[in-house]
Amino acid sequence: MLFIVGLGAQGGKSGALNGVFPETKGDILAVFDADAKVTPDLLKRVVPLFNQEKIGAVQVRKQIANEPLNFWTKGQAAEMALDSFFQQKRISLGGIGELRGNGQFVRRTALINCGGWNEQTITDDLDLTMRLHLDDWKIGFLNHPAVQEEGVTTAKALWHQRNRWAEGGYQRYLDYWRFIFNQPMGLGKRFDLISFILMQYLLPTAAIPDLMMIVTRHRLPVLGPLTGLMLSLSFWGMFTGLRRIKNQETFQFMDIFGFGWQTLRGMVYMMHWLIIMPCVTARMSIRPKRLKWVKTVHEGTPEESYQV
Repeated sequence: MLFIVGLGAQGGKSGALNGVFPETKGDILAVFDADAKVTPDLLKRVVPLFNQEKIGAVQVRKQIANEPLNFWTKGQAAEMALDSFFQQKRISLGGIGELRGNGQFVRRTALINCGGWNEQTITDDLDLTMRLHLDDWKIGFLNHPAVQEEGVTTAKALWHQRNRWAEGGYQRYLDYWRFIFNQPMGLGKRFDLISFILMQYLLPTAAIPDLMMIVTRHRLPVLGPLTGLMLSLSFWGMFTGLRRIKNQETFQFMDIFGFGWQTLRGMVYMMHWLIIMPCVTARMSIRPKRLKWVKTVHEGTPEESYQV
């Protein structure tokens, strides 16, 4: 049975979720984007994970439905494989599991304890991730089955989407850094957060000036060892993530060469972060916090910009 609830324009996605929350009754809330596609057995796989009392939310692996379309969609598919691999590794080592917006399941009591969705953020999933862990909840991850979503198909759309992701990812650290160091999160989660912000945010930002030093001063890169480690981990994680996904289907030895090619192409695609992260870092260092996003364009959806 489908209920459509009309809401105002304030608060973005978080505002819509908070608005519909009083109309829900279940112990577990599922959040999907409009373009999401799932298998009939998804609930049978997700719900048992909540038998663990400390599981406050579960994220389902995301899969790009229009992967074969072009370079950008194929790159996003490899990126999702990389993300799924590191999600599983981080959780298994006692680190941080993260929500990804589409295909997330949240325990009602955990959401209430955290104060609902934050309407003062452009990435509600990353913000809720931080608050769940600060409240001593865990986030689980389901690798199979996946939730399918439509990937962006142009460089312009990717630019807008990834800028929002990067800015929202940065903002959660700025909003909650005091609690990160004061709350009893545990050594594993705190180490995970520090490593993650170093590898995903700070190192890509520093890579550009480091490269300029190589070109202009003809010196060895200062961050060469860390950059090499980041690239090696990304290649390994992407290759392994792609292989794990295929292992659930029909796997043949020759598929290894296909994984290698997909990984190489994915690594080239991932270079866009080396442009986006410095731009976002520079912008956030001189501009105050803002709630602005460009709506992701899907098939049959006109391109629109929203600003609060």
